[in-house]
Amino acid sequence: MEGSDRVALITGASRGIGRAIASRLAQDGLAVVINYARSEAAAREVVEMVAAAGGRASSVQADVADFSQAGAMVERVVAEYGRLDVLVNNAGITRDGLLMRMSEEDWDAVLDTNLKGAYSCTRAALRAMLKRRHGRIINISSVAGLMGNAGQANYSASKAGLLGFTRAVAREVAGRNVTVNAVAPGYIETEIWSGVPEAAKAEFVKLIPMGRTGLPEEVAQVVSFLASDASSYMTGQVLCVDGGMVMN
Repeated sequence: MEGSDRVALITGASRGIGRAIASRLAQDGLAVVINYARSEAAAREVVEMVAAAGGRASSVQADVADFSQAGAMVERVVAEYGRLDVLVNNAGITRDGLLMRMSEEDWDAVLDTNLKGAYSCTRAALRAMLKRRHGRIINISSVAGLMGNAGQANYSASKAGLLGFTRAVAREVAGRNVTVNAVAPGYIETEIWSGVPEAAKAEFVKLIPMGRTGLPEEVAQVVSFLASDASSYMTGQVLCVDGGMVMN
């Protein structure tokens, strides 16, 4: 199924890891659809970047935390392009705080975007993929979902939930040649990381055997592999891109 007619939808792709994934998949010859919730200008910038490099891209606004918006978005992509080959569930937010101080609103907001969003988009995308008997679903989890992170009970729970979701759905759709895998990044140089105090950064880096943080492009390379036919016999797997933080 490799070829220039394939289509990928990347949620939360206006910045950071999602932006890098969109750029890489466009380099691989896919038409990429950039989903954003509020950052229209940033999403437009990604589309222009892809186009300037000779790729094909468009953007679509939807809050994946809203079931109806997520479903309508996927339907729109399929209607416009006639197919959907790759879905990257990347959209995610944080609302950090110790559990004893965490509000119900902060808990729900993170779970709705990070976990329910993946459910909503995947459920809609599977209609097109199962019909074509081919598809790639890639869920962007986190090492926080594997080892937990103090002050991020909501985020860790959502990312751990994505791993169980990945394996369960992988078992359901494997017979139709649809694979479902997850990528678990560690500390990656994104806008969120840039806001971490320098002293805290130094402590976090001590946890990484390779002694450095990762780049969004390094995560995107793994997503590129999972989106390609090179990974055709892999499903239900979790690939850590974390410099060795988590070694199972």
